Amino acid sequence: MRVASKLKEDESLHDDVDNFLHYMTVERGVSTNTLAAYRNDLSQLVQFLEEHDDCSGWANVNDAVITEYVLHLHGLGYSDTTRARKVASAKSLFGFLVREGYLDKDPTENVTSPKVGRSLPAALTEDEVDRLLAAPSVVDTAESARDQAMLELLYATGMRVTELVSLDLEDLDFDSASVRCFGKGGKERMIPLHEQAIEAVSAYLGEGRPEPKDKASRPAVFLNRRGSRLTRQGFWLVLKNYARQAGLEGKITPHTLRHSFATHLLRGGAQLRHVQELLGHASITTTQVYTHLTSEHVRTEYDKAHPRA
Repeated sequence: MRVASKLKEDESLHDDVDNFLHYMTVERGVSTNTLAAYRNDLSQLVQFLEEHDDCSGWANVNDAVITEYVLHLHGLGYSDTTRARKVASAKSLFGFLVREGYLDKDPTENVTSPKVGRSLPAALTEDEVDRLLAAPSVVDTAESARDQAMLELLYATGMRVTELVSLDLEDLDFDSASVRCFGKGGKERMIPLHEQAIEAVSAYLGEGRPEPKDKASRPAVFLNRRGSRLTRQGFWLVLKNYARQAGLEGKITPHTLRHSFATHLLRGGAQLRHVQELLGHASITTTQVYTHLTSEHVRTEYDKAHPRA
């Protein structure tokens, strides 16, 4: 009897995806955003399998079916990066099904993901950062004080936008000039703060932070005008507005200040290992992408300064 016969007849493919997502949440501690990406990718996979004539269950999924799925994604016009992520999601799911005994063979084992060129992250110049951080000070309102604090804090710490909007008041420690944030997988790290960031956040908390809407919003550092915790989407709208004011429209994404933080630290002489810790990267390989940017900077400075360059 095949191991795959452990699947109950009344269980759907969606049920097993839900079991996988529960495992990723409880056992692996993936972030809300990662979980949403898995859910989206695997719902698309299940839809494809349900519409496939030969796939009444996981046991009927073989290498050929998975190859058809990859070609199907290509036909939909997804980028290499998106297709690679969707294939990786499928691989994670089938690996789980094999480990749990639902399948005796992984049909994705020999399927290769689309090759993705590692693009260098965009970074602002120091002058561009100065213009962006100065933009909220043009007006004197409670919201501009909040926005000033958010932008200063992002550039001071290099934290992810999700980490920024998830901050609670208890995570701020002005006595030790540091902030605590929780990264991917709930991993905690402490990041030092410089005086300018502390002043901006203190000004917002003292004069600009609105009354929290309810008990759930009370711990949040950054609130919207209705008194609820600011969302990632809310921050993106704020950033787009100030990027336009600073003449940087089209050059900035919510991750840009994180990239600029890392690049400027390395150009200033910070050690790669220290920048890795500040960014919360699990592997230093992830941080090493920034060394390409700093190398380009060194080459530019060399060409400008060397008499024979």
